[in-house]
Amino acid sequence: MEPIKKVQPGQAALRRHGSRRPVLSIREFMTPMPHTIAAERTLSDAHRLMREHDIRHLPVLEGGRLVGMVSQRDLHLIETLRDVDPLEVQVEEAMTQDVLEVDPAASVARVARTMAERKLGSAVVTHGGEIVGIFSTIDALYALAAMANGTPGSSTE
Repeated sequence: MEPIKKVQPGQAALRRHGSRRPVLSIREFMTPMPHTIAAERTLSDAHRLMREHDIRHLPVLEGGRLVGMVSQRDLHLIETLRDVDPLEVQVEEAMTQDVLEVDPAASVARVARTMAERKLGSAVVTHGGEIVGIFSTIDALYALAAMANGTPGSSTE
């Protein structure tokens, strides 16, 4: 039996398309099954989740429905305000409601361009009304690296 090789995100797509420029989908680079947080939870709860799971973005849910996104940066910004107690202030007060929702089949190029234009650190990947993943700037960098490594004349690691 042949040993299993660990494949980095996007490598399968590059193999399928050879030296042509592949159209890579978000599905190939997203982080599946992201952690989420309820809107009524506290900032302290959000910090704890982010630390425990080494993440920077949490989709915010209310009644099981996506209503926002909270990032580490959002938390730090609101906590600099006077009279903000992270044990009492709710996530909904720190979240952004301007959430980019994308389909798993969306192209990485289109989503990355939209994220850059809107200055967003992540996109929530949904399918059939369910959150199936998150695509962050880190995932976009993995996609960029995969594309660069698949381009003729580029160096590979």
